[in-house]
Amino acid sequence: MRPIRLVPLFLLPLLAACTDQRATFEIDGGAHSLSLIKTTTLPWDNRAEYAVVASRMPDCMRRHAMPKAGLNARFEVFSPGNDAWILRQGSHMYVLETRTCEGFARLDAVPEDGLGPSMGTFETRGGDLTFVPAPKTPTPPAPER
Repeated sequence: MRPIRLVPLFLLPLLAACTDQRATFEIDGGAHSLSLIKTTTLPWDNRAEYAVVASRMPDCMRRHAMPKAGLNARFEVFSPGNDAWILRQGSHMYVLETRTCEGFARLDAVPEDGLGPSMGTFETRGGDLTFVPAPKTPTPPAPER
């Protein structure tokens, strides 16, 4: 057997380390959602490329690139209202909207009205990217009359 034929076998582990993982937060069923995409290209990378897809079908869908972050980065999702969403990863915050899916910007500070209620977190569990919904806050019982 010629050594040149063995080269693809040695390159196979490099290809196996490349990943493209996705997780979705369904806002109002599958037609209205935020999806986080995590992509790694080299097995020795300790950082991944991230993008978020805002979708409200059939009206709009748009992918927004975010800076690289650690492989186990957590992205918290908050809902300030009016189809706006805030993603917080460590000290970095991004705001996007699902009315037209066009709006996307980095926030330098927490908005005056706050982040809004927590909807959950995109995180890596067992090597897989997943969305973990925030615990439901119980509604207080109505006052007795």
